[in-house]
Amino acid sequence: MADWEIRPAARTDVGTVAELRAVVLRADLERLGRYDERRVRQRLRDGFEPEHTWVIEVGGEFAGCVALRPDADARCHWLEHFYLAPGFQGAGIGSGVLGELLERCDRDGVPVVRLNVLRGSPARRLYERYGFATETEDLVDVFMVREAPGRPRP
Repeated sequence: MADWEIRPAARTDVGTVAELRAVVLRADLERLGRYDERRVRQRLRDGFEPEHTWVIEVGGEFAGCVALRPDADARCHWLEHFYLAPGFQGAGIGSGVLGELLERCDRDGVPVVRLNVLRGSPARRLYERYGFATETEDLVDVFMVREAPGRPRP
């Protein structure tokens, strides 16, 4: 696995992250008939919260980003905007980052982590390896959930 580190995002990272999102999601969005050159960037800009976002770097170079945002009542966190630049995919970085964030959630007592992934995205396999299960899906998105280990089921 490549050596990586994460740093808190700054408001000034929004443009770089929006561009990465457009590159990473393009093939899946085109396959689903949903790619819009402007909208793919604007949706990131509209929802960018640097206080809940980290930039992933390899050797000081921008490699990706990820956000972990508590929901309104703080009973769960949403894993969002998890993108790795194509040149850094497949090197174990995504697994390492995801594993670290989930360990933090478990340590901090976060009972549930949720996310959505585009239908047909290969990223879904990564999430399944880390205990995420499909909760619901629609024509575009698969909504997944991971309960903290040892958490009693209702």
